[in-house]
Amino acid sequence: MSNLDRAPVPSVCGGRGFVVAEPVRELLSPRRVRLGESAEVRRLLPNLGRRMIGAWAFVDHYGPDDIADEPGMQVPPHPHIGLQTVSWLHEGEVLHRDSTGILQTIGPRQLGLMTSGRAISHSEESPRPHARFLHGAQLWVALPGEHRHTDPTFEYHPELPAVTAPGLTATVILGDLDGARSPGTAYTPIIGADLALRRGAEARLPLEPDFEYGVLAMSGEVHVDGVPVLPGSLLYLGCGRSELPLRAESDAGIMLLGGEPFAEELVMWWNFVCRSHEEIAQAREDWMKGVRFGEVKGYDGAPLRAPELPDVPLKPRGRVR
Repeated sequence: MSNLDRAPVPSVCGGRGFVVAEPVRELLSPRRVRLGESAEVRRLLPNLGRRMIGAWAFVDHYGPDDIADEPGMQVPPHPHIGLQTVSWLHEGEVLHRDSTGILQTIGPRQLGLMTSGRAISHSEESPRPHARFLHGAQLWVALPGEHRHTDPTFEYHPELPAVTAPGLTATVILGDLDGARSPGTAYTPIIGADLALRRGAEARLPLEPDFEYGVLAMSGEVHVDGVPVLPGSLLYLGCGRSELPLRAESDAGIMLLGGEPFAEELVMWWNFVCRSHEEIAQAREDWMKGVRFGEVKGYDGAPLRAPELPDVPLKPRGRVR
């Protein structure tokens, strides 16, 4: 999914200086961003107070939106480098097209995982006809240096492993949780899981003390380590936890995001995750000239134009612990 801001703010992230090495309960509020003509998303990462959680570098939550009489999601072809995109739905469908020739419809709790590597372009749209409601999350994972120039690929995994407990089903999206491992390709120690809880359920989820974690609320109300987390908000949890207490006040859905703190210094601008201003400027120029990123065939519309770069050079700044 694209960052459709026409004046995107460069985000300096990565490194470990701002990683909280102990358990915390830091509730993050979203920033509302227009996505095309008919949709609005709630952006949780990057956030003014928190830029990354492990390798997770971008989190949008959208819906549930009634799109029965609307076009729904309509994101024209746009470029990516240096990251993976994770498409995750609770309701509705998204039709993915990309410059490797992939055409794939993604449904609820099916993993669409695109690795941009050195360069890819793609589009996303609601199928015609489409379901009445659209509800999901779009996430980016930063690629480490040794893999950021890999060949672009797309993976579709309609079946994913799950961990169950009374009143709880945890679907493993990326990485592994309590012995269940996702088939999705991961390039850093990471976890992404979708948790469905029934009202009144109480559970303690096993965690890795060396990982930092956050919880994105999708629906309902869940108390996470005693903190009420409502839909469209994200609770940052820091590191140093071996388990996470959960209590569902209603039927609810949350996403657990975590991983080893990302050590490299990054500059993220528009749809690019890079290491320097020069890399971003070259990627933007290549996109505007129609080279490097390939062609998305079959989308009914023109590709997105890249925004103008800011006047001030973008510099990665370290967060050395």
